[in-house]
Amino acid sequence: MDTPTPPVCDYEGSDYQHSFWDAGGRDYEDAAEAIALKRLLPPKGKFMLELGAGAGRNTNRYASYQRIALLDYSRTQLEQARQRLGASQRYLYVAADVYRLPFVDGRFDGATMIRTLHHMAEPALALSQVRRVMASQGVFILEFANKRNIKAMLRYLVGRQDWSPYKTDPVEFAALNFDFHPKAVRGYLAAADFAVERQLTVSHFRVGVLKRVVPLPILVRLDALLQWTGGLVQVTPSVFVRTRAIGRPGQQAEGDTLFQCPVCRAALPGAGHDLTCGGCGRTWAYQDGIYDFRIKDA
Repeated sequence: MDTPTPPVCDYEGSDYQHSFWDAGGRDYEDAAEAIALKRLLPPKGKFMLELGAGAGRNTNRYASYQRIALLDYSRTQLEQARQRLGASQRYLYVAADVYRLPFVDGRFDGATMIRTLHHMAEPALALSQVRRVMASQGVFILEFANKRNIKAMLRYLVGRQDWSPYKTDPVEFAALNFDFHPKAVRGYLAAADFAVERQLTVSHFRVGVLKRVVPLPILVRLDALLQWTGGLVQVTPSVFVRTRAIGRPGQQAEGDTLFQCPVCRAALPGAGHDLTCGGCGRTWAYQDGIYDFRIKDA
């Protein structure tokens, strides 16, 4: 993996958690997503990988897992997550590129990627990395931004939108912000050896006037009633998919080794300190409870 990887959307220094969620008028979306996650998560698990964890908005919702690794490219987002969640041994904070995951093969029995795939210029490559680090039969829950939503279809119908919501290619509506067609996402998942088990549609009422006029509990209850329709048709802006890792992962490292070098893929034994790779000689920093595996010169 010495070739350049696709560009990464970096939230370093961003107040995303506060501006978008806490003060952004998105209580409805947050509550609807919490319901979807509760319905899709398994009753118990050992080690969860939360990809695009940000400031840890969803982390407490993974209570059924014994341990959680929060991964984000932004160190400042992870610092906010650590302030929120604490320095418990239950949490592992890792700054890294999803295209070069710094974990050994088959280590996690669960993973989530919520509101993150839409930043992926190469979604198939990202999902193949997720599959590599998951154990066979592990549960992976993916959320993606759906280009074939009702609003996009109406705008296209009346000529207010150039791109077609029916074509399966992704649409980049802003720099490193992509909407995906459900059929295309299912294809990415199948190619990465993930079998789809269940689909839920979320945020049926993501319309400003509705969120202002209709009381929040009513909107959330209605959304919860309609989420099951995702198994039949996907026309909401957000779709949640529960998948199962099938096939076999790569060769696992022996013992309790968790990390591998994201450059040369040599195993990195140890934890709780800087890690020096015996293969390429790079040193990966561990500071204030956060591992940093970002490759600045790639």
